Amino acid sequence: MFARGSAISSASTSRLTARSGASIGSYPCPCASPAALVPSTRSRRALASEATQRPNYNGESSTSASAKESSTSGRMAAFRQAVAENTHLDLDAFATGHASSSSSPISSQEQAENSPLDSPSPSGAHSPSMIQFGRANHVRLPSHLKTPIPRGQSYTRIKQDLRGLKLATVCEEAKCPNIGECWGGGKEKATATIMIMGDTCTRACRFCSVKTSRAPAALDPHEPANTAEAIARWGLGYIVLTSVDRDDVSDGGSSHIAQTITEIKRKSPKILVECLSPDFVGRKEDVARVAGNVDLDVFAHNIETVEALTPMVRDRRAKYRQTLEVLRYAKEIGKPSLITKTSIMLGCGEADEEVLQTLKDLRSVGVDVVTFGQYMRPTTRHMKVAEYVDPAKFEHWKTVADSLGFLYVASGPLVRSSYKAGEYFIKNVLEGRRAAEARQAELATGTVLDGTTQQATAHRS
Repeated sequence: MFARGSAISSASTSRLTARSGASIGSYPCPCASPAALVPSTRSRRALASEATQRPNYNGESSTSASAKESSTSGRMAAFRQAVAENTHLDLDAFATGHASSSSSPISSQEQAENSPLDSPSPSGAHSPSMIQFGRANHVRLPSHLKTPIPRGQSYTRIKQDLRGLKLATVCEEAKCPNIGECWGGGKEKATATIMIMGDTCTRACRFCSVKTSRAPAALDPHEPANTAEAIARWGLGYIVLTSVDRDDVSDGGSSHIAQTITEIKRKSPKILVECLSPDFVGRKEDVARVAGNVDLDVFAHNIETVEALTPMVRDRRAKYRQTLEVLRYAKEIGKPSLITKTSIMLGCGEADEEVLQTLKDLRSVGVDVVTFGQYMRPTTRHMKVAEYVDPAKFEHWKTVADSLGFLYVASGPLVRSSYKAGEYFIKNVLEGRRAAEARQAELATGTVLDGTTQQATAHRS
C-alpha cells in the first residue's frame, strides 16, 4: 500500500518537475518554501536601491527630491549670508531664480527645473515636453474683443420682464458680447433683440450657439401678445425681432412672425420694427407674409459669409443664392419705405476678393444696409476662428461698402446684425421717409381742397 502511494507520489513529482523545470526540493516558488519569503542580504540591498529610484507623488525620484531639498537649504543659507553682509540683493529676482550669477546661489540645473514650460530651449525651439490639452490650435481672444460684465438698472429691468413673460432673446441665446451695452442704455439707446418661435432651431449652423432639434416645442399662441406687452413696457423707439428657423412648421412660422409685428404696432404705434427673418427655404408666399406686412420698417436676412464658405459655415438648407433671392423679393414686395439689411461675418477664412464680390451681389439685389462683424467661437464644439481681423480692416470694408452705394454701413469687430439697430442714423432715415410720405399725402389732399375751394369761390362770384 505504502509502496503504491510512494510510486504515485514519485510520478507526481516527476510530472511537476517536468512542467516547472525544477524539483520540489529546490523550492522554485515562494509559496512552496517559507524560507523563500525571507530575502537575502543582497536582495535587501537591491530593493533599497530600487526604492531610491522610484518616483514620488511629484513625479520625481527620491534622489532628485533629496538633491532639491539640499539645494533649497543651500539657497536659504546663501540668502541669510547675503542679508547679513548687506549686499545689494533683488529679493524677487533671487526668489524666482533670475538674479545675477554673482548674487544668486541657484544652480543652472535648478533654474532649468523652475523655468516656464513655454520658455525656449537653448537651440531656440520650444521644449518638447510642452503639452496643450483640448485647444492645441486655440487662438487667444484679442483685448479689443473683451467686453465688461453686463449690469445696470435697464439691463436688470429688461431681463426681469423677459423672464416674467417667458420670452427669449438672441442676445442671450447667441451669447452676444454687446448685451450689456444694448440692454444697459436708456430708452433712446436700449435695444433688445427678441427671439420668437421658441429657443430651439431646426437648423445647425456651425457658428451659432442656439439650441437645435428636429422637433422643437410647439409655437406659443400667446407669444405675439406677450412680446408686444414687453416692448410697450420698455418704451423703446426701435425693436428688433428675430426667430429660430422652424422647418417643422408648414409655413416656416411666417404667420406667427407677421402676427407678432402687427401686435407690436397695435400696442406701440410709433415704434420702428426690424425683423431678422428666416429664409423659409425660399418660399415666396412666406417671405411676402413678413416683408409685405405694412407695419414692418426693416427686413433683415443675413448672408453670413461668402459663397465659397457657405456650405461649411451654414446649415445645408441655407444657401447663398437663396439668401440673395429672399432679399431681392423682400425689396420688391415690401412697401416703398422698407429698408433691407444683411450681415457678414469676417474671420471665417474668406478672401478679400470674395468679400468684395459678396458686397456687389448684395447691392445688385437692392440691399440698403450691411454690417460687418468678427466671428467669435461660442464653444469648442463650433467651428474655429480662422483669423481675428484687425480693426483697420473693418474700416477698409466700411469704406468699400460706402463707395458701392449702401445706405448705411456698420463695421467693427463687435458689430452684430442687430447691434445698435436703433442708432440715430437708421432711425432718422426711417422717420425721414415717414415724414416725406406724410407730406406727399398732405400735399395731394391739399391740392384737391384748394381746387374745390377755387371752384366754389368762382361759382359764388
